[in-house]
Formats: sequence, structure tokens, C-alpha cells
Amino acid sequence: MGDRTGYENPLAGRYASEEMRRLFSDETKFRTWRRVWIALARAEMELGLPISPAQVAELEAHREDIDYDAADALERRIRHDVMAHVRTFAAACPSAGPILHLGATSCCVTDNADLVILRDALDRVRAGAASVAAALADLAERHRDLPVLAFTHLKPAQPTTFGKRVCLWLMDLLLDLERLDFERASLRLRGIKGTTGTQASFLDLLGGDSAKVDELERRVAAELGFDRIWPVTGQTYPRKADYGIVSALSGIGQSAHRFANDIRLLMHMGEVEEPFEAEQVGSSAMPYKRNPMRSERMTSLARYLVSLPANPAATAAEQWFERTLDDSANRRIVLPQAFLCADAVLNLWLNVARGLVLNPAVIAANLRREMPFLATERILMRAVKRGGDRQEIHERIRVHAVAAHKALLAGAAANDLLDRLRADPAFAAVAGELAEDLDPRAHVGRAPEQVSVFLEKHVRPVLARQGADPYRADSVRI
Repeated sequence: MGDRTGYENPLAGRYASEEMRRLFSDETKFRTWRRVWIALARAEMELGLPISPAQVAELEAHREDIDYDAADALERRIRHDVMAHVRTFAAACPSAGPILHLGATSCCVTDNADLVILRDALDRVRAGAASVAAALADLAERHRDLPVLAFTHLKPAQPTTFGKRVCLWLMDLLLDLERLDFERASLRLRGIKGTTGTQASFLDLLGGDSAKVDELERRVAAELGFDRIWPVTGQTYPRKADYGIVSALSGIGQSAHRFANDIRLLMHMGEVEEPFEAEQVGSSAMPYKRNPMRSERMTSLARYLVSLPANPAATAAEQWFERTLDDSANRRIVLPQAFLCADAVLNLWLNVARGLVLNPAVIAANLRREMPFLATERILMRAVKRGGDRQEIHERIRVHAVAAHKALLAGAAANDLLDRLRADPAFAAVAGELAEDLDPRAHVGRAPEQVSVFLEKHVRPVLARQGADPYRADSVRI
């Protein structure tokens, strides 16, 4: 854990994966700055500026060996992080130093580097979301036919299947994947546009040749792995892009929160269990407890993630003319934390989805308790078909159902509604058939079919497009 004497953000120190922490580390940021500087120098050389292959090679040779102590000392003196790193890089490259950062402004480096990191972070989140979707799809397929008590208004309603319920969670996540795909496809490099976005410095360097300026930008983008560039910017790329990305991550938080809350409720009813290790302690005071720890942590982290879009929205609204610096400190906080939080939520979600344990006996018992109530519509139709008056039959069922419900609340061991109906002369014509309406499989409608169609036509194609599962988070404290 390292130094314990100062505050450490729990997202970095406790919850997010090593891979996501690495993406937002200083090491990744400053090495990416150097990638941008090298790409710019190479493109300028190729387009005829007086930069030699040896100078570019020298920059390449020192891309990774950053003297952080020297850069930190310089920044404390000159109060400018980019120039501190320009000078530190130049000091390591005495031949190439004079051409480093030629024509560029700070955001030519920082914004483009940020976009490289955001792209890679989006790819990791997309991989995580796809892994969770695959786990949920497997869960839905395995339990497509298992009847469970459904709820509307958190009150018992017509039965569904567990697989169909999983598909509700999965549908939310598919929408998140669509949004992530959209944001990923929309991502563009800020480009090489100079101080106020006019490219004046590069136009001067390249002899007034606009075609060469466009080609310079294209080559830098290609080296950094982008085929799209923002067509116009001020000094920064549009901050609405940050809002779109964080909104997509917030969507994951919303979906995860819903899933985790449902799991917490189902654990309360005894129908499911989270993964629980052999030596795991559920409570410091009550040794028997098996609390929904992972799902509670999911809702806690997801709540924070859901709240974040308001921040980049305000930043986007606050931009003045070609730029203002009040975005900088803010973005250093909200963008990494949004990704770290999304990563942490997905790690937990994947763990729960892959290890969820169902308790079929409890599920069946909960259904048995409610099935006589849930079967009343069929009983009503059956009695009317045998000559009963619909309004009279409805009222008799209501009276008996209320009485049976009160008996359960008073401690009755079982739901005796059918016994009450059999004893009522109004149901004499169907008394011998009432038990036929208690099979929950007869009440789930097309739920199993819906699961199969949904997985085949909607989920599997999305997962196939996402490719193999590279998402691993073994080092995360689940």
C-alpha cells in the first residue's frame, strides 16, 4: 500500500484495476506527451522542415527515460508543466532539443495526449461492459425456463422466469454498449492547430502551404492511431466531447445500480447469493451474516458515477471564446475518476454475474406462497366459461383473497385461498380443476422464448463485434 500518512483516492488505491490506474498515471501521460512531440517532429521533417532523421531518432531514443525529478523542479520554478517537460526532454536530446515543440502550443500536446488516453480507456471500459454482458447472457440462457415471482411496485405480480429478468438487466447494458460505441466512434484527435486553433504558426513554418498544414495534421493523427480530427477548434478540443464520454460512463453506473439493487432485494428474499469465499466475514458482530457486500459496494460506487456528468457539462458551458484555463484542474479530477469508477463498478458486476448462486427451493417456496393469488385471473375466466357471472365471481375472489392474505399476515403456514374457493358454492363447477392453475410454468407467457430470441438476435451479434474478452481484474479488491 506504500505511504499511509497521506490521503489516497480509494478509486486508485482500492477499487479500480491496475490497467485502468496505469492508463491515468503520470507515467502514461508524460510518455504520451513525448509520443505527440515525436510524431510532430517526424511529420515536420517529412514535410521539408530543417529537422534531420538523426534528431527524430534521438527523440525516439529518449522517449521513455523521463527525469521526473528535473521536470518537477523546473515546474516549481517556472509554474508551467508543459514547458518543464519540454525543457527536460530537450536536455536529454541536445541535438533535437532546438526543434522540439516547433510551432506548437501546450494543447497541441496535452489535448492530443488526453484523447489518446481517453480512447484507450474507452476501449477498456467497452471490453469490461462486453464481459459483463457475456456473463449475463450465460446466466439468462441457463435459467431461461426457471419460473420466479415477478414484481411490479415491489409487490408480487404475474410470474416471469429468472432468465427473462436477467434480460432486463442485459437490455440496459446493451444500451450502454451502444452509447460507448458511439462515443468511441465519435472520438477525434484535437489535431495540430496552434495557439487559437488557426494553425498560423504551422502555416508560417510550411511556407503558406495549406495543403502541407493539412498533411502535417493527418500524419500526426495517423501516428497516434486516429483517422479523424476535429475540423475546427480553439486552443482546446470541444469540451462537449468530455461530457459525452462521462455521460456514457454514467449510463453504466445507472445500469449497474439497478442490477445491484435487484440482487440486494433478491438476497433479502433468500432467492440468490453473491459469491462468498470460504473465509469471508459478513459482519464483525453477527458471524452468521452473509451481507450483499459486493452489490452494496456497486450501488455505492455507481451512485458516484451517476452523479458525474453535471461536472463536464458545466465545464463545456463555461468555455470562453478560444479557451479558458478553468477547465484544467477540473478535468484532471473528473475524467480519471469517471473511468476509474466505471472500471471498479464493472469489476464488481463481472464478479457477481459470474458467481451468482440461485436457491431454487426458496424461489419455488416464494412462488407457492403467492401462486393462488396469481392464478385468480385464470380461475375467474374458468368460472365464467362454466356459466358464472363475471362481476359476482370477481367479488367472491376478492373477498376470499383478502381473507387469505390476512391469514398469511397472521402467521398461517400456507396460502389457503384455493380451499376457501372450493368451499364457496359459486365455484362448485370448477372446484376440482383449481389446482391446475397453480403450475407457475403456465403463467410465464413467452418469457423463455423471449430470452432465446433476445440472446440470438440482439446480444450475440453485439458480443461478436466486441471480439475476445481481454478484461481481467485479478488484482482488484473485490
